[in-house]
Amino acid sequence: MAFRITLGSYHPADSPIHRLDPRTKIVCGLAMMVSVFFIHTPLQLAFGWIVALALVLASRVPATKVAASVRPIVMVLLVLSVFNLLLVTTGDTLLAVGPVRITTDGLWAAVNYSLRLVIAVVAVNVILLTTTPTQLTDAFDDLLAPLSRIGLPSHEIAMVFSLMLRFIPTIADEASAIVDAQTARGGALAEGTLGARIRAIVPVVVALLASSLRHANGLSRALDARCYEGGAARSRWHPLRFHARDGIAAMLTVAYVAALVLMA
Repeated sequence: MAFRITLGSYHPADSPIHRLDPRTKIVCGLAMMVSVFFIHTPLQLAFGWIVALALVLASRVPATKVAASVRPIVMVLLVLSVFNLLLVTTGDTLLAVGPVRITTDGLWAAVNYSLRLVIAVVAVNVILLTTTPTQLTDAFDDLLAPLSRIGLPSHEIAMVFSLMLRFIPTIADEASAIVDAQTARGGALAEGTLGARIRAIVPVVVALLASSLRHANGLSRALDARCYEGGAARSRWHPLRFHARDGIAAMLTVAYVAALVLMA
């Protein structure tokens, strides 16, 4: 059993997206993610998809790798589509079978809400695939720095985010190894009744929790051995600097959001 985890995996390439400052990528990515919730018409949806595909092409990341990042949420999107299809009853009736009624508004909600979420997922994964975990940590540290003035530990929050990205592939690999070990011992998760499958998950969760605690303990010892002190003033080997291309990316993002608003 394999866990396909693309979150936190970096794809090296020489592209305009890779060369952007990570702070620019995060801010522009957040703007693009928020803007998808203002998509309400077919024209807006088509424009959002065109921009998302252009973003993938500009990043020079293989389309198969980006598609793999969308695959885990396909089932969630399908369930969301079914709920919208059945629960939204306004508009003209397309099909009525007993108490179930499918309308034009329900069909559009099922299509629109799912497809616009894919745009947000693509934007997030392009950022993660074109930015190293270290760059992401430095960018979040800089962006959250103003919060330290009101007492929030911005550096510690950025560090926790970095550790989360680094340990997601590790935990996924260990989960796969635990499931394979359970299967070899006759505890397959895909066999038996629903109750038996649920009971078979418990040993996997317990073993994974024990493994995670062991990693956390080892990490804390490593930080202590290196005399790590949270909040201490630190310098960077590669300081973050804005360039002209970052300004161009910001203007293109503003133009994209403005175009979505005008298409409403």
